[in-house]
Amino acid sequence: MIRMNKLTDYGVVLLTTFAHEPALGISARELSVRTEIPQPTVVKLLKTLLKAGLLVSQRGTKGGYALARSPEEIPVAAIIEALEGPLAITECSLPGTCAHERGCPARPNWKAVNDVIQDALSRLTLADMTRPASSGATRTGSPLPAVDSAPRSIAS
Repeated sequence: MIRMNKLTDYGVVLLTTFAHEPALGISARELSVRTEIPQPTVVKLLKTLLKAGLLVSQRGTKGGYALARSPEEIPVAAIIEALEGPLAITECSLPGTCAHERGCPARPNWKAVNDVIQDALSRLTLADMTRPASSGATRTGSPLPAVDSAPRSIAS
């Protein structure tokens, strides 16, 4: 099963909260209250998202955290990579991580699968994630990113 970890899921929840009010600075405490995610977890995620350049922070009474860019400019792939590292469906999707990669007959197919997933997540934005899903359509009425080509068949 392909699954993001819980912290990544929480990170997306936090960022979608910011996306609803992108110009507003929101404190860790307020985010915890709004999302019902424990404050220590919120603080940990905010530090990671800040370091990745997805958030900016401002100190003071009117301070807090805010998105570094508009929600339309933040791809979901960037969020996942900030929280989990490089997108890779298998270890061999990343060069130099498998002793068998040079002779592995399945590696090109896994690379094709990984490329399709990377492409889809790169075209899906944080703004898309804030919209209710209805038959795969975004608020603009356009479908979520479509796959341009299927991975090569193992049989071919």
